[in-house]
Amino acid sequence: MARTVDPERHQARRLQIIDAALTCFARSGYAGTSTAALCREAGIGSGTFFHYFPTKQSLLLAILAHGTAEAREWFGARGDDDDPLTVIGDWVRHTADEMSDPRLAGFVRAVSAVMGEPAVEAALALDARALQEGLEPWVARAQHAQQVRTDLSARDLTAWLLVVVDGFLGRLATDADFTAAGQRGALLDVVQRLLAP
Repeated sequence: MARTVDPERHQARRLQIIDAALTCFARSGYAGTSTAALCREAGIGSGTFFHYFPTKQSLLLAILAHGTAEAREWFGARGDDDDPLTVIGDWVRHTADEMSDPRLAGFVRAVSAVMGEPAVEAALALDARALQEGLEPWVARAQHAQQVRTDLSARDLTAWLLVVVDGFLGRLATDADFTAAGQRGALLDVVQRLLAP
């Protein structure tokens, strides 16, 4: 008889492994992280690990997919009557708060080391598309309300917002003295200046 699976328990264990992987990848890089180290960090056996993730790359892809799903959920939770400029600002603040996780810089470096892998490139492209599709309608609404500049299309202005945020993340990954907490105010100021009518 097949074993029944508790979906909540299954998801909790999966998230436990993902969280442990973030720690390991940030600390040791992708190549430097073994499945044994992942299992130790997660407090599980190798059989449990391979039940959830058949390979280390599948785990990395799951982390990226989890981030993409969270972005879609974040934008999906905004109401139709929300103020568009407030939504854009809230997204930037939310993103800056996520970047305050001390593991993020190391995780970005770990992903950078395998960016040439087709599956990783595809996952990153999906994430970029989710952000563009989530943010662009709010930029368009803010333009319609004359809250932000209109000399660029909504698509291009959204792309520039993402360039600023991606650049901020890239700097976090390469400069230990550049911290999300220390530079959060500057990020918000740059975004505000970029958007200003």
